Amino acid sequence: MTAADQRPAFKRIVFKPSGEAFAGESGKGLDGATLDATATEIIDLRQNLGVDVAVVVGGGNFWRGRTGSTAGMDPTQSDHIGMLGTVMNALALQDALERQGQETRVQSAIEMPRIAEAYIRRRAVRHLEKGRVVIFAAGTGNPFFTTDTAAALRAAEIEAEVLIKGTHSGVDGVYSADPRTDATATKYDEVSYLEVMTKNLQVMDATAIAFCRDNEIPIVVFDMSKPGSLRSIVQGGTEGTLVRE
Repeated sequence: MTAADQRPAFKRIVFKPSGEAFAGESGKGLDGATLDATATEIIDLRQNLGVDVAVVVGGGNFWRGRTGSTAGMDPTQSDHIGMLGTVMNALALQDALERQGQETRVQSAIEMPRIAEAYIRRRAVRHLEKGRVVIFAAGTGNPFFTTDTAAALRAAEIEAEVLIKGTHSGVDGVYSADPRTDATATKYDEVSYLEVMTKNLQVMDATAIAFCRDNEIPIVVFDMSKPGSLRSIVQGGTEGTLVRE
């Protein structure tokens, strides 16, 4: 492979893996092999391609705020529990990265000084410039906003060139319907922000999609369980589905 083939299409990315993906096949808790595989792919981008990598983790493998609220729990309280789930995932991913030799920082939108830095944009950018992977935890720190919205916000703040969302359960992009239950579902190679919202394609929540549209941040949705997909996207490949204007 030539130097030109190795050159990345994006120099700074925000990677948004789903919390459930960290759980492996069970969908709950943490799976060590999945964490290690995810860490290996992230390290490949950072150390072999020279890409600045920030990660915004979900927490659905531990708790979903809307699940608690539909069961009668106060929605704000439920969302705060979900934020703590993202911190657990962030620390687990940090451990997996550092065991493989990649320097990492966790920044939390809720201050937890004994286990993570407080989120400070300038400090996060400086970490990236020094070759560290930065993991953003606790969403935006506010209830009623998803980690998808947090990922869009952080992407804009650190001037990332793309937001890459990793799915689980073998869904390799955006479809017209759920391909796991509808045999007629068709995959989109590319779709606009407006189509995602008007067709209710369930890529991300509407707030995140509108934010990415307003700030001209392209989104790539892909199956993170397929080895090599993340590298392919960063090098300009056609994995998954591209969402843009």
